[in-house]
Amino acid sequence: MITEAQLSAIIEQGLEGTDKFLVLVKIRSGNNIMVFIDGDQAVTIEDCVKLSRIIESNFDRDQEDFELSVSTSGADQPLKLARQYPKHVGRTLMVKMGEELRKGKLEACDENGIWLLLPADKKKKIAEEKVYIPFTEITESKIELTFK
Repeated sequence: MITEAQLSAIIEQGLEGTDKFLVLVKIRSGNNIMVFIDGDQAVTIEDCVKLSRIIESNFDRDQEDFELSVSTSGADQPLKLARQYPKHVGRTLMVKMGEELRKGKLEACDENGIWLLLPADKKKKIAEEKVYIPFTEITESKIELTFK
């Protein structure tokens, strides 16, 4: 049986020397393998195809049958790693911290957390505010997609 640890090691080696990195590996019943990658720059279809070939070359289909899907951690997916935040600076982010939800512009990030610019609310007489949110407090964050 193929394990997440085996796959992670193969993927990390396959991505070594690139700006791409592993976000998530899922193995579902029937050896249905889903690999999600991201990059400091854009991830292309060619990047996914190359990694898929690397993974497949490490397993013998006669011994272990599997279905493999390699894709990018899309814009509609939650951010899972601190490394994913820098390329989204300047975009609107929805951040969940327990039951609290905050929406604002991602101003900056460091190795420990993010700076979020919360918009002013004239009705509630709240001024624009810049807050620091440690990664340890974030339970989920997503980029708000806008179509202009």
